[in-house]
Amino acid sequence: MPMEITPKRTLQVYSGRAHLPLAEQVARHLGIQLGEANLVDFPSGELRCRLGNNVRGSDVFILQTHADAPDQSVNDAIMEQLVMIDAAKRASAKRITAVMPYYGYARQDRKSTGREPITAKLVADLFSAAGADRLMSVDLHSSQIQGFFDGPVDHLTASTVLLDHLKATATGDYVIVAPDTGRTKVAEQAAKRVGVDMAAVYKRRDKTVFSTVEARGVMGEEVVAGKLCVVIDDMIDTAATLCAAADVLVDRGATEVWAMATHGVLSGPAVDRLKNSRISKLVVTDTLPIPSEKQLDTLEVVSIAPLLAAAIDAVFEDRSVSEIFGGNNQS
Repeated sequence: MPMEITPKRTLQVYSGRAHLPLAEQVARHLGIQLGEANLVDFPSGELRCRLGNNVRGSDVFILQTHADAPDQSVNDAIMEQLVMIDAAKRASAKRITAVMPYYGYARQDRKSTGREPITAKLVADLFSAAGADRLMSVDLHSSQIQGFFDGPVDHLTASTVLLDHLKATATGDYVIVAPDTGRTKVAEQAAKRVGVDMAAVYKRRDKTVFSTVEARGVMGEEVVAGKLCVVIDDMIDTAATLCAAADVLVDRGATEVWAMATHGVLSGPAVDRLKNSRISKLVVTDTLPIPSEKQLDTLEVVSIAPLLAAAIDAVFEDRSVSEIFGGNNQS
């Protein structure tokens, strides 16, 4: 008679070193122990990984946000995750999911001029070659990046986390504002979910001066005056766009300006710009670590860990990830 074996399903989560506190929170929400990756840097700068547990036949999730930290660059973080994926593949993991709360190089998703790379596609190819069966990320800079990877991509959105925080803390009338016309659809969906009006800032970027933005006006100006304006974006990098948007909104009669974003990159002049801006409250998630020198008095950080844990659990149990967001995670 043929032998029948019911396979035992095992979930294992490992993390790189870019943002260990986030990974530890995710593991706690899942009710499991974070696996030991045993990462070692050689004097030559090369990296070694040896997974601490037997992963044969396991569903392995390798979490690493692509952060630029004092002791590790974005490139280091990506390479570290690739090495861990290769280790899991060669140890016969059944399925490997690369969990990248912040996807590095996502803004280079197309050629805007000649002789430029499309590095968002290159990153996807690297993870495919390393052995990742699936990708999971939060608020990609553009949805088209999902098509760069030849496998399932779980595109999570932090809008539920940010909007829940907004509803719990905002008082009085407020309006959702897109910082530029490219984010109008996202702002429109957010405004619909909380039942308020929306507006959008239109801007002009000075191509002769790096990271310089001029806000030219507000579409929907009539709903801005006398209200709290909440500017929602996917990331805050140099903060040029946000600060320019805050100036034009206050000039158009906004009583106060808050900024909410998924990814607090806060690179270059961002901290100084925000300190001197007309933004009275800044809310980001912990997809990226915020070092002490970037923790402004106006900054509040909300956790994305419960959302990541719910998505990991859904993938492990072969349930729909979109249902976590009511189908609103594909824009």
